[in-house]
Amino acid sequence: MFKILSSLSLALLFVFSCNVPTKSKTYQNGVVITAHYLASDVGNQILKDGGNAFDAAIAVQFALAVAYPRAGNVAGGGFAVIRTAKGDYNSLDFRETAPKAAFEQMYLDENGEVNPDLSQKGHLAVGVPGTVDGMVKLHQKYGKIDWKALLAPAIKMARNGVALSWLEANKLNDYREQIKNQNRGKDTNPYVRENLFIEGDTLHNIALARVLLRIKENGRNGFYEGETANLILTEMEKNGGIITAEDLQDYQSIWRKPLIGEYREHKIISMPPPSSGGVALLQLLSGAEQYKMNELAFGSYEHIHLMVELERRVYADRATWLGDPDCCKVPTSDLIDNEYLKDRFSDISMTAKTNSQDVKAGCVEVIESFETTHFSIADSEGNAIAVTTTLNGNYGSKVVVEGGGFFLNNEMDDFSSKPGFPNQFGLVGGEANAIEPGKRMLSSMTPTIVEKNGNLFMVLGSPGGSTIITSVFQNIVNAIDFKMQPQEAVDAPRFHSQWLPDEVYVEKALLSKEVFEKLNLLGHQIKKQSKIGMMANISTTTNGTYIGVPDTLRHADSKAAGY
Repeated sequence: MFKILSSLSLALLFVFSCNVPTKSKTYQNGVVITAHYLASDVGNQILKDGGNAFDAAIAVQFALAVAYPRAGNVAGGGFAVIRTAKGDYNSLDFRETAPKAAFEQMYLDENGEVNPDLSQKGHLAVGVPGTVDGMVKLHQKYGKIDWKALLAPAIKMARNGVALSWLEANKLNDYREQIKNQNRGKDTNPYVRENLFIEGDTLHNIALARVLLRIKENGRNGFYEGETANLILTEMEKNGGIITAEDLQDYQSIWRKPLIGEYREHKIISMPPPSSGGVALLQLLSGAEQYKMNELAFGSYEHIHLMVELERRVYADRATWLGDPDCCKVPTSDLIDNEYLKDRFSDISMTAKTNSQDVKAGCVEVIESFETTHFSIADSEGNAIAVTTTLNGNYGSKVVVEGGGFFLNNEMDDFSSKPGFPNQFGLVGGEANAIEPGKRMLSSMTPTIVEKNGNLFMVLGSPGGSTIITSVFQNIVNAIDFKMQPQEAVDAPRFHSQWLPDEVYVEKALLSKEVFEKLNLLGHQIKKQSKIGMMANISTTTNGTYIGVPDTLRHADSKAAGY
């Protein structure tokens, strides 16, 4: 039924450049993979010092706030999926919440139209931060070594300064005017200089060092109360923000039961709502199994067409049904039910695309990269954690807390400002994701752990807004169905579709002329992208060692560090 590409054609599809790395290092005792080499080294040192994977995750989170300020944070949020050495599973929701003064029409003008600037930039875009509370709860439940030791590396980095890589210098320059515009009149702003940043410049942040020191000494209270809280509240009061002292004091991260599914004799452990990632991932994998993805050839038009058709239906369901389960009824079990999904995907044709306008949500009884960051960690005991954390957009709301030296998030944009109106990632939402006080906004973050025969098989995740889900999906399929080696699975070119807009985004190395023409004949609108997603994967060998797999083709600063 399906054409299988020759081995030569398949090999050509993997080529991004003449220097594609095909082998990854193996580690006996543990490994840390992050988007920034300094944070990876911090996490690895914690493992060497006797910490477990969860200790290392906390140290990495705070190190990224210093070294990777576009997405690393103390004033954002995220999700963690956990597998303990004893075989227990858990997930931590430290997603931001809407302030108590938030309301459904807060981003609409007098004509009822959405003003996206309000939800994407400035003080009104900020959700109540969850990161610090999340790290405290993670340590309380799973930590092994002293809390203060986990903050020390980040404090040292902030005090001594971080030498900017080429990537980070240029990213700060790209957002220079936006950051300036949101921080006029402030005495200090470490992220803007008179001249542009260049590679090797040192970014000192004494104000952030003081914030981290307060968190080190006082834990949760060092952020949500006292001096740091006062800095946030002053920032809000002076600039029309709505976060209050009560919002900060009342914030609580939540332990949730992770979503668990099966795919070709592999166990998939992923994040439940208010992340849409786990639900969407299990739906996509069910469709891949139903249509026998393992019988297709990677990069064939059948492979791409089928994945796109699955993605259209899954993202339509996401827009209609998913939101914060604490504030609305989310039919999670129905959406991942095999019988529902068999019917949901039954109208897929392999000879023509479905128009997205005809793909409505099933009956249930804009592309950006790297705004988020993901890190994966495994230790010598067999503990593993996948963490995806974010400010939402690059540098969040672009607001730097005066006297604090850290960016505030713009997570309010992840709500549906108005049903049917897309957010900054082109994602359309519905009533289930409408703004409500205290509610968590829907997310695409998809931290995931995979087991095979009861043993750890993969730890993975990605940044990339709406492309996170499809990047994780493709990496799992690459490993299981296409039998790729760990680095090949990460390096393989990716593509993405999301219901609306009715387009398929592909990395430039993916399509041969023949496949491009066949997809066009099927009716697909192809748009080429330089990069989609940025994986941080851990795989395992048959003898139990770890393979660290950074996505250096798409992000040169990412690194695996282990021992």
